[in-house]
Amino acid sequence: MRMFSVSHSTRYEYESPVVHAHHIAHLAPRPLQFQRVSGYSLDVSPEPSSLYEEHDYFGNRAHFIEILSEHEALVVTAKTYIGLRERDAPEGLAARVTWEEAAERLASDRGLVEVSEYRFDSPLVRAHSLLAAYAAPSFAPKRPLVEAVLAFNRQIFEEFTYDPRATDLSTPLAQVLRDKRGVCQDFAHVAVGALRSLGLAARYVSGYMETDPPVGRPRLIGADASHAWASVYIPGFGWFDFDPTNAVVPATRHVTVGWGRDFSDVSPLNGVVLGGGAHSIEVAVDVEALG
Repeated sequence: MRMFSVSHSTRYEYESPVVHAHHIAHLAPRPLQFQRVSGYSLDVSPEPSSLYEEHDYFGNRAHFIEILSEHEALVVTAKTYIGLRERDAPEGLAARVTWEEAAERLASDRGLVEVSEYRFDSPLVRAHSLLAAYAAPSFAPKRPLVEAVLAFNRQIFEEFTYDPRATDLSTPLAQVLRDKRGVCQDFAHVAVGALRSLGLAARYVSGYMETDPPVGRPRLIGADASHAWASVYIPGFGWFDFDPTNAVVPATRHVTVGWGRDFSDVSPLNGVVLGGGAHSIEVAVDVEALG
């Protein structure tokens, strides 16, 4: 098992005082079969009047924060110690089920209601014939679902350009598909939308990834970022994650925080404030391997 420490710090600066604030943080990784959380802490400044943890609709760990004291800056820092091991892979019949068979079973099997809800439109991802058409080269008739997803994972990686300046949270998915530029969030949304457009169940996964510095460069503390990838449901196996930003299958370098229908369900930090006016935000993330 590989051990990591993860630090995620978010700082908001407001142009005028905030007098009342409510925030929801999705920063605490889920305990999973392949992921052991050995320590977690959340520090909030100014000190909140209320801070408690609950599980959201999707089973993610969510922290609810209320601040009643007047403030012109907010700093939220999460620190995690976590261990990762190799994940199971589809084999046998699960590895051979075709994508059409998977879609048909999802549409007809009432025992898969909780899975099937990931087949439908969500706030930021809507099924569309253009998304289905884009995925068609990878999803040939009667192709095994696992094989098709891995091909599609590579297709997005090769045809899209990573460009942080090309999109923001308000950029429509149709524009991302047209321009083929964006960030990991966009690539995950394209993957999720395309799979749903084919009748499959797909969800958005939020987390972190261990990164390597450029050759000859030192590792910079706080220079990492949140990451996102996608997951598809395979009958007889379960959820199978894939990362189209890097054309890999997540293993012992990907830390899973949570999942939902799209980014809006697992935003690292969002909320509502009274006052504040315009604001700026700085985010620093550090993922460090401990051995």
